[in-house]
Amino acid sequence: MNIFDSISKSTSSFSSSRLMTKTAVATSILLASVASYADFNHSTWDSLLNKNVTMTNGGKASVVNYNGMKADKSKLDSYMAATSKVSQSEFNRWSKDEQLAFLINVYNAGTVELVLTKYPSIKSIKDIGGIFGSPWKQDFVTLLGKKRSLDDIEHNLIRGSKRYNEPRIHFAVNCASIGCPALLDDAFTGSKLDKQLEQVTSKFLADSSRNRLKGGTLEVSPIFKWYKEDFESNWRGTKDLEGFLARYSSSLSLDKSQTADLKAGKTKIGYTDYNWNLNKK
Repeated sequence: MNIFDSISKSTSSFSSSRLMTKTAVATSILLASVASYADFNHSTWDSLLNKNVTMTNGGKASVVNYNGMKADKSKLDSYMAATSKVSQSEFNRWSKDEQLAFLINVYNAGTVELVLTKYPSIKSIKDIGGIFGSPWKQDFVTLLGKKRSLDDIEHNLIRGSKRYNEPRIHFAVNCASIGCPALLDDAFTGSKLDKQLEQVTSKFLADSSRNRLKGGTLEVSPIFKWYKEDFESNWRGTKDLEGFLARYSSSLSLDKSQTADLKAGKTKIGYTDYNWNLNKK
């Protein structure tokens, strides 16, 4: 072998080695990224929802087969056990959408778990805890390293953190009541979160039993009164309740003139009654 062949062989070997190193580094970075941002496996909760939740009124509401959920309690327990093992540091590595989907799912699964502790002897989730207690203040969900209540999950981790600024969560977290927005028959996931939140919001506002224009008054769910500040948080440029509702004018069956009046603050806002009876099948 002459010197030129030797140099050529060495150069080729060096280039090949560099290519392999670059490929290995790129693969490592990709795998680390996937590991950090891949959706938590919500398949167990998803299967429970698929089996035991029935969408009604064209998807505007839903009913839950709590007897079926009770029969599948071991699966619910398994899901809650899996979510309880997620550490704060692992949670922090996820994207915002995956974090929020995770918290919504845990809240909804926890609500079902709480109902099952007293079902079928209750007519409403508010019966749990009695006169002096609140079902939403009971610490029974192990999440991110501590026992938490449903209130803690919703008002501290989701709303109180100011990390998400997402008013549509009020149509995703479920309080096991007829007046509440539907419990979706699919688990929320980070990859589909925006689409799912838009779906549940639009469907809820399209339900004329809870939201409708009556005379000159737009009567909406008291959810919009209880959490008014969330709908005035400059979410996607929306700074007031009227502006938020106007975004869903088609769901509310408002024409252009009615929508313009709403945006201009010329429409009176009223509130419908809230039905706390259990959303059972």
